[in-house]
Amino acid sequence: MVVKVYGPVRAACPQRVMACLFEKGVEFVVVEVDLQAGEHKKPNFLERQPFGQVPAVEDGDFRLFESRAIIRYYAAKYVDQGPNLLGTTLEERGLVDQWLEVEAHNYNDLVYNIVLQLCVLPQMGQPSDMFLVKSCENKLGKVLDIYERRLTEGKYLAGDYFTLADLSHLPGTRYLMNEAGMGYLVRERKNVNAWWEDISSRPAWKKVLKLMV
Repeated sequence: MVVKVYGPVRAACPQRVMACLFEKGVEFVVVEVDLQAGEHKKPNFLERQPFGQVPAVEDGDFRLFESRAIIRYYAAKYVDQGPNLLGTTLEERGLVDQWLEVEAHNYNDLVYNIVLQLCVLPQMGQPSDMFLVKSCENKLGKVLDIYERRLTEGKYLAGDYFTLADLSHLPGTRYLMNEAGMGYLVRERKNVNAWWEDISSRPAWKKVLKLMV
């Protein structure tokens, strides 16, 4: 059964799901959702995602939304297929979940606000709040200082091999490096930069980038 991923290819949260599916070698199709046309707020989409957000997936009769829940689901469903993205021991799994929570609550929100203010609002003809941008930039720098120290202990956030903890950072960091023009936050930190160069070079992520062209 081919998995259906509902959401625009260029949106960060669907990219998180697609990267996981590519890592696991799971066949899927993307069902584009036009956010500008408000398709995510229409009744047929709200049946899949009652909060009107992307992505949502259909796996046969099973439906699921929230990108981090989705990647946890597929990493567990196909644990013996492709790389182990969850950890093998209880302790390793705990670390993966820990850094997924860090990404969701300490990292992603700051990147989201930066991209919203610098990229999305100007496209809509609305002014940017540069005070908010500067505040998020400063806070993000402090978060990445913690990442820098953490990455002295292992190659990846949860240890010595790539997991969902790293994968979940891919879409937001790409926007930070490119559209937001704040790549210096990554590049000026040796360990963070090496980590980013590593995870962004993975074949699965490159396949996601090809879908965006």
